[in-house]
Amino acid sequence: MPVSTTSRFDLDLSEAELDERRDHIVAFIREQVRSAGTDRAVLGLSGGIDSTTTAYLAVEALGADSVHGLVMPSSVNREANMSDAERVAQDLGIEYDVIEIDPIAEAFYDAYPEGEDDRVAAGNVRVRIRAVLNYFVANHENALVLGTGNRTEALVGYFTKYGDGAVDCLPIGNLYKGQVRQLARRLGVPEDLVTKTPSAGMWEGQTDEAELGIDYDTLDAILALTVDGGVPKGAAADALGGVTVGEIEHVHELHEASAHKRQFPPAPDPP
Repeated sequence: MPVSTTSRFDLDLSEAELDERRDHIVAFIREQVRSAGTDRAVLGLSGGIDSTTTAYLAVEALGADSVHGLVMPSSVNREANMSDAERVAQDLGIEYDVIEIDPIAEAFYDAYPEGEDDRVAAGNVRVRIRAVLNYFVANHENALVLGTGNRTEALVGYFTKYGDGAVDCLPIGNLYKGQVRQLARRLGVPEDLVTKTPSAGMWEGQTDEAELGIDYDTLDAILALTVDGGVPKGAAADALGGVTVGEIEHVHELHEASAHKRQFPPAPDPP
């Protein structure tokens, strides 16, 4: 019996579908903010496509006067990314602040010097500092913290626990990475931002695809077909063409190892 399959191109959304997603997300943001008893939102701006798309949607939902962006550079971030982040805020006409996080990170490294040379641990400190700053500003302004994560990265755990995963809601959390780019184009995001190389900026020279060990188009297709679609690995490899079972197993390992990131912290059952 043939297996119903999804190709990379099946993840492409039509203009009508993109408009439907857009309207749905805008309504979602409005409802999340309203139900929290506020009319304001705070989000971190990295200059990447995820935070940029979320900012565009937030302004559409709430108005520019109700969105506050935080640009939080460190010494390991590419200067161009931070310039892009400010450019997004300026293009949208939203209030924004630039907060250097190196002095804060240095306080952590001074307190625990053994961790400073651990690239992952030190990088996660920077991400968690940004989360604290998001909530510091949001608490002060009685605002909601908007997350900027997408479905692809959530499914493989490509986010920092209690860092960029520490948010009040995830407006683009049901869009695969490629679909975020599609929606960004539909929103009028400049093409150079749509196509720029994704980087979490955790350490100098870091790129998302190099760290993940797979490109986003392939990752999207594998997740949609096998994790969300339930197609067996061998059949998926045949359907996708050029994708090996080994690559699919790598994605499943990422998904399974990061399950704890997608769950509430466990507690023991009652005795």
